[in-house]
Amino acid sequence: MQRRKIEVFGQVQGVGFRYFTERLAQKYNITGTVQNVEQHVEIYAQGEENDLKQFTQAVIDGASPASNVTDYNIEQQDTDPSLTRFRTI
Repeated sequence: MQRRKIEVFGQVQGVGFRYFTERLAQKYNITGTVQNVEQHVEIYAQGEENDLKQFTQAVIDGASPASNVTDYNIEQQDTDPSLTRFRTI
């Protein structure tokens, strides 16, 4: 089990990015959160290594058809056993 903080920059607000991120989390069995922060989107994602890799790549590739990801940061985090689902904040 791994956990990451993913910050995604570009045209990622007002284009359904959080909604599509939540759908991807369901597809890849990821728990955590997604939220708009200032001019970017912040995701805390936790899951099995392979699922987390696929989820992260799908998010970076543009979770929403209308989004345009121009940059991103990924930071490893300690796992949080209290995370049981994925939700939009």
